[in-house]
Amino acid sequence: MNRSVIQNFVATDHDHESCVDGALARAEAVCLARGERLTPLRRRVLELVWGNHLPVKAYDLLAQLSRDGGRRAAPPTVYRALEFLRVAGLVHRLESLNAFIGCARPDKRHSAQFLICTDCGAVAEMDDATLTAKIDANARRLGFQVQDEKIEVAGLCRECATAARGKPRTT
Repeated sequence: MNRSVIQNFVATDHDHESCVDGALARAEAVCLARGERLTPLRRRVLELVWGNHLPVKAYDLLAQLSRDGGRRAAPPTVYRALEFLRVAGLVHRLESLNAFIGCARPDKRHSAQFLICTDCGAVAEMDDATLTAKIDANARRLGFQVQDEKIEVAGLCRECATAARGKPRTT
């Protein structure tokens, strides 16, 4: 298995409850180590982001929070929680989708590359040090200083590519 893949496409036999519990425990540990607070709202937003391993938009989170039965969360509140989680390295913002996905390795600052399935919406997060080094080297050669690297690659995951190969062509 390629060690640069942090969070792979989710298998059908995936223990999601354990996965979410692990993500929340890692978030608590990261916040504690950095002297930051994972407030109940931030924790709930993170839990919702980890809801099904698919990217989630801020307004979808707002709707889910409203269904929780508590007081209605305002958009700025959710955006502040998401920004805290992003800066803390607990979630990533997928620019091309204007959505968020949980970070599987919040304990390690890393550059992120994402494979996004355009059919089912699944996302795999990668941290390829060789690719990051190549980008940095090419940027330095051009006199450019990289401040943030995020690469989003659109395509088909294995299951969707296999299904697409089995479909008859339409002309």
